[in-house]
Amino acid sequence: LNVFLTPDRQPFYGGTYFPPQKAFNRPSWTDILFFIADAYKNRKEEVIGQAQNLTDHLQTSNSFGLSGPKGDAFDSSKIDDAFKNIIKTADREWGGFGRAPKFPQTFTINFLLSYADVKGNKEALEQALLSLDKMIYGGIYDQAGGGFARYSTDTEWLAPHFEKMLYDNALLVSSLAEAYQLTRNETYKEVIEETLAFTERELMHKNGGFYSALDADSEGEEGKFYVWNYEEVKAILKEDFEVFSEYFDITPKGNWEHKNILRVKRPLKLFSEEKNIPIEDLQSILKRGKGKLIAERSKRIRPGLDDKIILGWNALMNIGYSKAYAATSNPHYREVAEQNMQFLLSAYNSENGLLNHTWKNEVAKYPAFLDDYANLISALMELAQVTGNNHYLDRAKAFCDTVVENFSDEESVLFFYTHKGQADILVRKKELYDGATPSGNAVMAYNLYRLAVFFDIREWRNRAEQMAKSLAEVAIKYPTSFGVWLSLLFEMTEGTKEIAVLGKDCEKTLQKLLGIYIPHKVVQAAKVPLTGYPLLRDKPKTSENRIYLCENYACRQPVNTIPEFVSLLQPK
Repeated sequence: LNVFLTPDRQPFYGGTYFPPQKAFNRPSWTDILFFIADAYKNRKEEVIGQAQNLTDHLQTSNSFGLSGPKGDAFDSSKIDDAFKNIIKTADREWGGFGRAPKFPQTFTINFLLSYADVKGNKEALEQALLSLDKMIYGGIYDQAGGGFARYSTDTEWLAPHFEKMLYDNALLVSSLAEAYQLTRNETYKEVIEETLAFTERELMHKNGGFYSALDADSEGEEGKFYVWNYEEVKAILKEDFEVFSEYFDITPKGNWEHKNILRVKRPLKLFSEEKNIPIEDLQSILKRGKGKLIAERSKRIRPGLDDKIILGWNALMNIGYSKAYAATSNPHYREVAEQNMQFLLSAYNSENGLLNHTWKNEVAKYPAFLDDYANLISALMELAQVTGNNHYLDRAKAFCDTVVENFSDEESVLFFYTHKGQADILVRKKELYDGATPSGNAVMAYNLYRLAVFFDIREWRNRAEQMAKSLAEVAIKYPTSFGVWLSLLFEMTEGTKEIAVLGKDCEKTLQKLLGIYIPHKVVQAAKVPLTGYPLLRDKPKTSENRIYLCENYACRQPVNTIPEFVSLLQPK
């Protein structure tokens, strides 16, 4: 984005891309410079007026979509309306929502998974899983090396924009982890494993931080690192080629610009049955073939690496690792999450006591934004719940205090994107809708709501409810753009399951509990009752493990085993 400002730092003209030479009805960069110089010299009053109009528009856009709290009018029927609006935009054949270009829209998928579980809605589950399935079988997923590309340029998820972003992979791992908890479909577990292996192999710094992205192009050509020539693959795979090429849609003509993007047209089980190949043998052929292609691909010139380590994006990946650990019980994912969190908590501090946004070459720079704080708080809460380490909750609460102090608007319950001490900005904006990453305000509303449960802070719960209700109308009308808000509104209508695990072997019990898909929950664990946390205080000390299911701190009779606890979750 290129924007021209007046000396008073007010914008008056801008555009995304201006080519070196005039082309495709676009003026060249030189043309633009002459145009701007002439306008400022000969039509200065017009320029100043345009600058003021744009500044006024930026100010008023902060209130877009806000309807204001409407008492207790919001109920479960409004959630049903939102679901219907999602289904209207759903692609029932290829998954996803809307037309090409198609983005993963994980926030919508997450809502559908919870809606399916709570409401027993088969249609919601089918659309959520169809969306995940079509992505993981498509070209948007790197079938050889793992990891997801930015988005698909077509309806079928075949041809991606080949850039691999940290946050996309983080958000998709989180969604796949929840889908695996709900379905126990081993394919989801495999894709989680492959994606996190890619993340550690190609995006991980030795200190535990994660780089931002891999470029789409190499040698000046988009996708060159990832696509294959038919004869090239044939020479590499030899006796495995026939089966491998048919499974991954590798043809002489190619499926994209005369080359081949690996994709799966028929799932493993169906292909195995059609070709009369035992699944174990088929898996061996595919694994062997992918290994050979990865070895060959490693000889190519690699896409460029964006080696900034961004706080908020790392926090999203931290959540992905925590959720992957919860779903799979793989201790490595917990270790990576804790190592990454140690780095985030130590490397981003600034002299004024606030956090920085990005880290590179051993130096943290630039003031952190709302979504950096919001995602970090969310990651700390998630990590506390999967590890049973309540120290992470204390850090989350402290950072939440920082956000309330430095990002609040005296005239609104919503938060500014920048902190109050940041002077180099024209307008303090509020980001309300979900883009490629979740809205900082939506995540903060969730944080306030959940921390209010962990620490019994009525003021934070009230603020979270007011924030959510102020966006309720627009979230129901445009649910695929406000998925995080919608999930929070859904939890508010259904209530939060408060789960406490106590006993000397609480970690083992917690690990088993984490494998169960339970939407709208908070979990705390401790070996003995702890007075600093409402869910863990006033419980009898006991040598045996006990699991409490509570709502508004009113607990049912505790149980000792996971099957007994699962029975408590069933509708009365």
